[in-house]
Amino acid sequence: MAWKPEFPGEWPTLGWTMLDWYTDMLAQPDCADYQPLVLTDEQAKFVLDYYRLDPRTGRRVVRRGVLSRSKGWGKSPIVGAIGAGEGLGPVVFDGWDANGRPVGRPWNTVRTPRVQFAALNEDQTKNAFEPMLEMLREGPVMDYYDIDPMETFVALPKGRIEFITAAALSKEGEKPVFAALDQTEGWVRSNGGKNLASVIRRNAGKIGGSTLETPNSYRPGTGSVSEETFAYAQAIEEGRASTGGLLVDHREAPASTDMSDDESLYQGLLVAYGDSARENGGWVDLRRIMDEIRDPATDPQDARQYYLNQVTHASDSWVSKPEIMAAVDLNKHPAPGDVITLGFDGSRGRNKGKADATALVGMRVRDKHLFTIGVWEPREGDPQDWTPNIAEVDAVVRETKEKFNVVGFYADPSGWTGQIAEWEALFASTLKVKASRDAPISAWPRGKDTRVADHVEMLRLALVSGEMTWDGSSALMRHMLNARRRALRRGGYLLYKQFPDSPDKIDAAYAGIMAYKACLDFISSGKSAKPVNGPRRRRKAVLA
Repeated sequence: MAWKPEFPGEWPTLGWTMLDWYTDMLAQPDCADYQPLVLTDEQAKFVLDYYRLDPRTGRRVVRRGVLSRSKGWGKSPIVGAIGAGEGLGPVVFDGWDANGRPVGRPWNTVRTPRVQFAALNEDQTKNAFEPMLEMLREGPVMDYYDIDPMETFVALPKGRIEFITAAALSKEGEKPVFAALDQTEGWVRSNGGKNLASVIRRNAGKIGGSTLETPNSYRPGTGSVSEETFAYAQAIEEGRASTGGLLVDHREAPASTDMSDDESLYQGLLVAYGDSARENGGWVDLRRIMDEIRDPATDPQDARQYYLNQVTHASDSWVSKPEIMAAVDLNKHPAPGDVITLGFDGSRGRNKGKADATALVGMRVRDKHLFTIGVWEPREGDPQDWTPNIAEVDAVVRETKEKFNVVGFYADPSGWTGQIAEWEALFASTLKVKASRDAPISAWPRGKDTRVADHVEMLRLALVSGEMTWDGSSALMRHMLNARRRALRRGGYLLYKQFPDSPDKIDAAYAGIMAYKACLDFISSGKSAKPVNGPRRRRKAVLA
């Protein structure tokens, strides 16, 4: 048999089978009397996605999952259910039935299952392990399976469910069919978390097992396991890395959520908590959460991280994600002929083969809307000595000139002096504002100084005050969030990477700063420029 969808677009999953298994076998935790475990719609959707199958081979699509939700949303019960199901339930593909629907069988028909709940310390492992024990002890599963749910592990008919901590470095070489990694926003190198995550993933990968992270939102710059996972997901989204079976389910309050306004905060929490909120049939009292947020002892950044589930910022970040996301306008689309300015920041490479990015960013003058034209940076599998394709970059610059009415174009000439000289010749007669009298495009030829610092801060203020908008492109957002402030002796600050050889790029942020500076210079010059109707055409000479 083969997979037979019941409606167009349907994909196969063992998730439906597992949802039934949870209800039939497990008890709802933290209840006075027995109730069968029934997941919310959002939790159920995650299970369906997590157990998705390839319709051609029946192979499980997801090898690595991330479930990121607000504190109290219900991550621990669902992880406990998945862990119990991986140890006992039919989670291994076993063909298609007579109707072309997927059939599963337990891991113990293939190998001895080992399920692990991992955390930084023993107390943290209780978040998901203890609810799982209650689900087993109070559920019908005790009547159907020969299991012994003890305090430190669960003995299965074949195999075991256990918890491990960052101190358990001897776990290298084990073979977990499933591992839950809890609160990975706090797993860093110094506490052994990064090493533990690497060991678990290697062990699971050897036998075709899967892992599941359950973090709250991370703080940029900490170098946590969660931060690196989200960076990997973004690389996949931008096409810089292969898909690799990663499932990310993350929900946060809208960036426009104002914690000082009761109604705005309430609506933001309603989005973040979804169907776990009482208003949506769940259990979370949002008004009680609001009281916690209002408590003077609650750090506002903690409130955003744990309750709104928003990615905030490091202490030296240039901007925070909520700030810049509030300025995103997806309804604005620069059209051919629009009057724009350009900013360019390029790189031909760095020491030790770690190449920076090259970026071209535009700003529409009439409404100060920043948009990404091109970002060139190394992709997964590129050689260490990667450099951007100069001909491709040049072609995009020339196409942009033909498409729009470019009235200002500022560029950092570092590494691109010759190319920028060619662009200066190309643009010189049409630019309304110039970087200098002798260099129409080449801005900051002697390096960045306090004058540059002024415009770095001006763009930040324009973003957070709503004076401008931007297109929300993932590459530009990533570069802006990667940027770190470093103070100058004479006042102000410039933007740098977290450390010199960091793989995190910031070049598009500087390109945006230059496009914004050119826009302000054009506006303050008092010059005018009309949109052109479509691509510019060269005038033909008329012979007398």
